[in-house]
Amino acid sequence: MTDEVQVFDLLDRRLVQALMIDGRAAFSRIAAVLGTTDQTVIRRYRRLRGAGLLRVLGLPEGERVGLYESRLRIQCVPGAAVAIAEALARRPDTGWVKIFSGGTEVGCLVSSRTREDHEALLLRKLPRTQQVTGVTAQTMLHEYTGGANRWYGRDGLTPEQIAALEPGPAHGEGEDIVRLDDADHAMLAVLARDGRAGYPELAAAAGRSESTVRRRVEYLRGSGAISFDVEVHSAHLGFGMEAGISATVAPSELAAVGRALAGHPQVPFAAAVTGAANLAATVLCRDQRDLYRYMTEGIGALTAVHRLEVLPVLRQVKRAGLLSDGSRLYDAP
Repeated sequence: MTDEVQVFDLLDRRLVQALMIDGRAAFSRIAAVLGTTDQTVIRRYRRLRGAGLLRVLGLPEGERVGLYESRLRIQCVPGAAVAIAEALARRPDTGWVKIFSGGTEVGCLVSSRTREDHEALLLRKLPRTQQVTGVTAQTMLHEYTGGANRWYGRDGLTPEQIAALEPGPAHGEGEDIVRLDDADHAMLAVLARDGRAGYPELAAAAGRSESTVRRRVEYLRGSGAISFDVEVHSAHLGFGMEAGISATVAPSELAAVGRALAGHPQVPFAAAVTGAANLAATVLCRDQRDLYRYMTEGIGALTAVHRLEVLPVLRQVKRAGLLSDGSRLYDAP
């Protein structure tokens, strides 16, 4: 973490955590839980968002809405990673794009609306890119924890405060894919820019009444078709080291190890994936020493992990639809 990156103060960090629990929670509700005034919370949020340091995003959940998703690891010739990562980041179907330490590998998440679009990228566009030397694609089979829906810190919210902010339980798990119509896609286009957009704006985009839009958003959220994520650079929360984890676990132990990782405070995301390395995770640590301790004492304590690859993130180019230059977040063109 560079010296010029400022760590948020206590109230800012607690506001971020509250939004990670419920990105659309009313400011009055957040203020009551944090023990401050509505106006203080509103000012803090507007300052952070206006400075490009924080954004709430409403995003579709790929499996629930029938998207074709893959986690890609793209090997490239030296010196080509930045150009390839930036080209991928400009695509509307990439959710995040990272350059890993060493500068010759790019990681990204691709979510396509059709199988044809998905196959076109994997089978034609990337292989024909001269600077790409190899592509590995993994399908996510099961998420043990995901996105940035929670954040842990020494000064985090109490269990009682978390319970007071949590939205209602999701329903519809195991049901058929939720089909999105044109009005839904119009709403999602707005929510992808601002997950806290008001119902009048969503209604205007969808061409529906505010009451209809409100019910639809509640249904899509409750059925797990959309979720609300918080985009914030981890350095501002005091985490100067991010790494991707690729692990090989005995199939009989995969679920247990995945659940164990999901309970580690350093892990905002873990999932079972296809391929020889069948477990993928993201790890946030304060520095290299903290990462070493986690490798030896955290993951190291999980004896079912037979092979472990740790890939420090050199640069985060895109975060869930946003382009990043390290400390500020910008809209993708």
